[in-house]
Amino acid sequence: MKTLGFLFKRNMPRWIIFFIDLGICIFSLILAYLLRFNFSIPQLEVNAFPLILLLVIGIRAISFYISKTFQGIVRYTSSKDSTRIFIAVTAGSIVFALINIISFNFISGTFPIPFSIVIIDYMATTFLMISLRVLFKALYSELATPNKEKRSVIIFGAGEAGIITKRTLERDAGTKYKVLAFIDDDRKKQGKIMEGSKIYGMDKLDELLQNDSVAHVIISIQDISPVRKQQIVDICLNYSTKVLTVPAPTNWINGELSFKQIKKVRIEELLERDPILLDKADIEKQLHNKTILVTGAAGSIGSEIVRQIIPFQPQKLILLDQAESPLYDMEMELFDKYKQQSYEVVIGDIRNTDRMENLFRTFKPQLVFHAAAYKHVPMMENNPSESILTNVLGTKNLADLSVKYQVEKFVMISTDKAVNPTNVMGASKRIAEIYTQSLGKISGTKFITTRFGNVLGSNGSVIPRFRQQIENGGPVTITHPDITRYFMTIPEACQLVLEAGAMGNGCEIFIFDMGKSIKIVDLAKKMIKLSGLTLDKDIRIVYTGLRPGEKLYEELLADQENTLPTHHKQIMIAKVKEYDFREITNTVNELISLFDKQDNDSIVKKMKLLVPEFKSNNSIFESLDSKHS
Repeated sequence: MKTLGFLFKRNMPRWIIFFIDLGICIFSLILAYLLRFNFSIPQLEVNAFPLILLLVIGIRAISFYISKTFQGIVRYTSSKDSTRIFIAVTAGSIVFALINIISFNFISGTFPIPFSIVIIDYMATTFLMISLRVLFKALYSELATPNKEKRSVIIFGAGEAGIITKRTLERDAGTKYKVLAFIDDDRKKQGKIMEGSKIYGMDKLDELLQNDSVAHVIISIQDISPVRKQQIVDICLNYSTKVLTVPAPTNWINGELSFKQIKKVRIEELLERDPILLDKADIEKQLHNKTILVTGAAGSIGSEIVRQIIPFQPQKLILLDQAESPLYDMEMELFDKYKQQSYEVVIGDIRNTDRMENLFRTFKPQLVFHAAAYKHVPMMENNPSESILTNVLGTKNLADLSVKYQVEKFVMISTDKAVNPTNVMGASKRIAEIYTQSLGKISGTKFITTRFGNVLGSNGSVIPRFRQQIENGGPVTITHPDITRYFMTIPEACQLVLEAGAMGNGCEIFIFDMGKSIKIVDLAKKMIKLSGLTLDKDIRIVYTGLRPGEKLYEELLADQENTLPTHHKQIMIAKVKEYDFREITNTVNELISLFDKQDNDSIVKKMKLLVPEFKSNNSIFESLDSKHS
């Protein structure tokens, strides 16, 4: 057995394979004669056989040499090798048929090789050459890794994608894994056998994992619902079974799936919800052939807004950001994918009035999507003057210029932290909301605000941080065991921004259905399990305490607010307190003027006058609330 294993591990010389193939041809020809003449070959045929044998071997040798059937590595025989053999054998048999026709019509009036023998020989040669290679491949697989050493895999989805996944597994990693079963929700398929593996219903997954040591469950279905995916992962995590997903066919290399492309399920996939239904006609009407400015275009939200706008073919898309390298990366991405589209990349600071004036004067945008902002709560708590300069002055600059240059719509990206703010960042965004909403009442520009919570995978968000901590061996740090957050994927948030922008008539604050609030500690535990690690054994969780200005629970509406429905079930309109533009302008200008003094207490005190519901939490500015009260 060891000797056979050693032989299998060596690549057989090409010339040996070539002569083995010719030996198969000889055997097939003899077998054809025996079958044709019922194992009693007439003497006349026996006498002619040596010449026929030389003819057949000569033609087969030429066809094999031209098609290179002997050059493939036998233990890795693929469908391409089988196709090559089929073509070579078919070509040779066609030559035999032509020889028969020529001999009968122009030479001797007889068939040198009876047509029945040509057909039998063709079928036998094709079958034996392919089946012997497949047998050799199976023997190699068995000897290299016996079945008892192979790890079991379950494939979710018994459709075409499931079959492709199984074949990919056998081709690329067949020595390590064996497909134990298929799981499928289609009752018509359940109980049947597909390519040697039985198909079960979802109700049997727990039992299969309990009875067998399963290395992976591979989800091959592309349109699986988030709820079903969550159910699969939850069951698998109970048995420390890793869950993998097959990428979309558009991401396959040269149209062929590779086992290395099958990746682990990411936590972002488990927090996804059902796809958003967009009114693409309204969005296209708003965006097509328009000049559109996106601020913060190199950031997480801004860059995704750019990606979702550009397929609607705007007349010109202007990407504004002050971050040079990320903006360059975005420019290269557009260059690779949208060379025919008209776009302009502009480096600039929204706080610089002259620079922004030049931008509006030069390009005259018709729509503005304002995503540029400082957003990190602890950093803004320590730097209030910078939050005022960017989130308030920067927004004011863009809003004033939008009115001056007759922008049709101004869509501002806000945050749930603007609701009953407990930190400087949230308060600064609330002030920006107040200014743009009040400006919209006296101008022709329609000012629209969109307000939502955390987005998965955005720069500085908790998930990339947890992932990095897990990769580094931990610990995973969480501020508080009870802290919760709303989450939404970046594409989902940006789709709703476009939808809200299209439906907005001005002065609305749109809030998005963020789903259920999620405990951050549960999120961290699931990420640890998905990484194949054991909590408190391989990695631990450490609580560090709430950061300055941080809330335990986040809100989407203030206490005195309520909402109005829209035609889109995931978008509501918040009814908020209205402000007089002149009064707000004077107060906002006074607030901005405090930047030069660099007195944090004075700045925050002024913010609290502007936003009475702003009550600091876990912050040095809590004392200002006490004095005010």
